[in-house]
Amino acid sequence: MDALAVARWQFAIVTVYHFFFVPITLGLSLAVAIIETKYVTSGEVKYKQMAKFWGKLFLINFAIGVATGIVQEFQFGMNWSQYSRFMGDIFGAPLAIEALLAFYMESTFIGIWIFGWDKISPKLHATTIWLTAIGSNLSAIWILAANSFMQHPVGYTLNQQAHRAEMTNFFAVIGNAHLWHQFPHVFFAGMTGAGFILMGVSLYHIVKSKKNPDVFKTSFKFGAGYALIGIVLVIVVGHFQAQAMTEMQPMKMAAGEALWNDENPAALSLFSIANEDEQMNSVDVRLPNLLSLLVYDRFEGPVRGIKSLQKEYEQKYGPGDYVPPVNASYWNFRIMVGLGFLMFFMALYAYIKATKNNYNFSPWVYKLFIWGIFFPIIASSTGWIFTEIGRQPWTVYGLFKTAQSVSNTVSAGEVWFSLISYTIVYATLIVVMIKLFKKYATQGIDNEDAVESTNTNLSEA
Repeated sequence: MDALAVARWQFAIVTVYHFFFVPITLGLSLAVAIIETKYVTSGEVKYKQMAKFWGKLFLINFAIGVATGIVQEFQFGMNWSQYSRFMGDIFGAPLAIEALLAFYMESTFIGIWIFGWDKISPKLHATTIWLTAIGSNLSAIWILAANSFMQHPVGYTLNQQAHRAEMTNFFAVIGNAHLWHQFPHVFFAGMTGAGFILMGVSLYHIVKSKKNPDVFKTSFKFGAGYALIGIVLVIVVGHFQAQAMTEMQPMKMAAGEALWNDENPAALSLFSIANEDEQMNSVDVRLPNLLSLLVYDRFEGPVRGIKSLQKEYEQKYGPGDYVPPVNASYWNFRIMVGLGFLMFFMALYAYIKATKNNYNFSPWVYKLFIWGIFFPIIASSTGWIFTEIGRQPWTVYGLFKTAQSVSNTVSAGEVWFSLISYTIVYATLIVVMIKLFKKYATQGIDNEDAVESTNTNLSEA
């Protein structure tokens, strides 16, 4: 493989590693903030136990997320220097604000939260975790603002002499319609992921360890409601995001549906296997009119196909292949959507059981919820892969191609070295993270917290 191919693999691997943790950080930080607020307002010690327990798992996720995220920005100057030269005037602003404002904010207040238990007032302590959660989500907004420009460029002008994009309207960049479809989708996916972690770990303690059942039954019910709200809003926001994608990036929608020809009304693919060389589907099972319903909220309406879009782009941008990998786009899209609906039914079932105070689960349902901890992570990762693969061959949609973006002074061998090194380091971090997460998740409530709860109950008695 040449330097471009290896650089693309490296970017994909380290970014997906990092994105394993991003939505969970967003969702868990908010969940811990809500739980601690419940402790402050009610005075019930079990909510303090919950905040400490889930906060510990949040910290593990946060630390690994920071470690895997450090490399992200360095890649742009190393492997993708031509992209940095073209996009630096625009891409640099939101990333600088993210580092100097949002990341410093969350890092500062998370330190106070860790060491401030019983040293500052409960209200002030709860405020620190809220500021941590706000900082985490602000960080996501600024990063997604940069990515959204790559998906839907706005607020810029092309300097033809310097051959680079230059920002003309900062507020247009942060007001990008793509951003305000993308961020809610990521945020609610984070809520869903955190909810499934709460449910899975809580159910382990309810069924297997039987430690602090009251605390973990409360955690399970909260996690079920939290996940249910998250996944419902993911589906709703995802619907509007798909409509926006059809307008902003019609080729991505066509690839995600393996739709080769224009259709009106358009059928929704239920199961397709694309023959990309022949530009046809060797297997194609479709539901009539439903793609038009998805796009237009009615059973008719045109949806562009890959072939006509390719011809249009050739006329607009010049000769070239403007078709993204169809099977990769199609199946990543399907995995994300399929897991999304599976998680909806799981969260709904869990919430109904919890409201009836019924925690008797059959062995296979119990295993489903334990493995369900990974479902939101897989769904978020495949969704992110679809977002990036479906944009190809563009780094900046309609402006700058991926082939133009790679550094022209870095050899394939040098990128291979860093790719292998980073993959080994990240794989090691994943193993460490899983072991730490499993250790503290199965360990349960700290003894000192359990003693505090017992003493409180005795004094009340």
